[in-house]
Amino acid sequence: MSAAEVIEQFKALPAEERAKVTKFVVENDDSWIPESFKQGMADAEAGRFANMETILSGAKPPSRAAK
Repeated sequence: MSAAEVIEQFKALPAEERAKVTKFVVENDDSWIPESFKQGMADAEAGRFANMETILSGAKPPSRAAK
């Protein structure tokens, strides 16, 4: 089935069913999320934060730990 066919079938669904499909796609496919955002989230989850005032004052940010 092509993407165009899927899109046409999606358009034909009632709103409640379209919402279910959309929720599934958002929860199961992160290809639409930029890699830079994913890296930022990984940094936050790992506790790699820097105080914005410190950084804006010209101080160097902490280095990232190797993966």
